[in-house]
Amino acid sequence: MPSNQNTIPRVMTIAGSDSGGGAGIQADIKTINAIGGFAMTAVTAVTSQNTKQVSSIHEIPYKMVIKQIELVEEDIGFDVVKTGMLVDPKVISFIASNLKQYPLIVDPVLISTSGDILISDEALSTIKNMLIPRAMIVTPNIPEASLLSGIKIINIDSQIKAGKRILKLGPEYVLVKGGHGESNNIVDALISENETKLFESKKIKTENNHGTGCTLASAISTYIGMGIPINQSVKKSINYVQWLLRSSPKFGKGNGPMHHKPPRE
Repeated sequence: MPSNQNTIPRVMTIAGSDSGGGAGIQADIKTINAIGGFAMTAVTAVTSQNTKQVSSIHEIPYKMVIKQIELVEEDIGFDVVKTGMLVDPKVISFIASNLKQYPLIVDPVLISTSGDILISDEALSTIKNMLIPRAMIVTPNIPEASLLSGIKIINIDSQIKAGKRILKLGPEYVLVKGGHGESNNIVDALISENETKLFESKKIKTENNHGTGCTLASAISTYIGMGIPINQSVKKSINYVQWLLRSSPKFGKGNGPMHHKPPRE
């Protein structure tokens, strides 16, 4: 792989496309570039969606996904790899087996807004048994953490318990995001073998919150690529998403996207 002759972190994101521009590959690219990284992509699925609905999902064939990864890796190279929507167990296995030398940020896109599981049992099993054990950090929200851990999350104690169970799968860190909780305050729990660190913030009431998970994971990936320690990368990324939620315009008639501006730093 080519070495990085620049100070700009090279971030490869492997995820699905969101035609509405709010989440998925589109949010990843905007976030990485806004923070100061160089975004590269391997598209795993193409969706037809807007702010109101996901109409259809078209899975990209395995060989095409792998070719995207291999060609970019041999030419430009990676500093960090971030994953989002992964539907093909063979693609998941490839990432776990062939990209394990890079810091791997896994955003496990598993459950739709309506609560439906988006991937097959085989894909879920492959994520748990092959991909997550290779991860530097996994960033599930509350429904995803419940699915991965088998623990119903009803408060901060069960949120931490679920994170610790996911940690037993093998990642270095688990960030269980608290945005789906009922409280007016959000608690994100960053769990490692040695400590549990809580990041508290006020819940922002807005409909412009589509793509927050993708944005957070991509921000973390970029800061890690800059050599910033994990705790600080997570904190800076949470602050970035909070700022976008406060300042984003209203696009669309449903859950609108954020506007990915450079961070205030």
